[in-house]
Amino acid sequence: MNKKVEDAINKQINAEIYSAYLYLAMAAYFDSEGLAGFSNWMQIQAQEEMAHSMKFYRWVFERGGKVELEAIDKPNGEYGSSLEVFEEVLKHEQEVTGLINGLYELAIEEKDYAFQSMLKWYIDEQVEEEGNAQQIIDQVKLAGDKGPGLFMLDKEFASRTFVDETQEKAE
Repeated sequence: MNKKVEDAINKQINAEIYSAYLYLAMAAYFDSEGLAGFSNWMQIQAQEEMAHSMKFYRWVFERGGKVELEAIDKPNGEYGSSLEVFEEVLKHEQEVTGLINGLYELAIEEKDYAFQSMLKWYIDEQVEEEGNAQQIIDQVKLAGDKGPGLFMLDKEFASRTFVDETQEKAE
């Protein structure tokens, strides 16, 4: 495996694990606010991010590389409102999109066609992640940060379940 690509993927593994850690901190915030459904949504999001990190992890080994794990930064766990949390989610997902785009640029530069192909899944995933965050921001704005609208969203988010979309589907 190309050393530049290997190093970049190892940094991305760290970024994906940090994302999981961040979403777990957000889940804890929602639990402290009595919003178990919002917490569930964030816990599922944390699981998705760990699955994303493991897809990169497996890729490194499949390509003959070495995974090197780094320390994970402490995420923020204090927020002023549900809206603030999801605005932070959108901002974070936009940053991750930038990281994925940077990996794709590196794959092109290094003529790593297999990595380019693999990254297309992540590029599509980031479009979905940003769209979901924006949709929830819009919903929270409509519902308000207190009262029946927020309660209804909390009930809806309680029904979210984890599906590991990184696993290839049998055809």
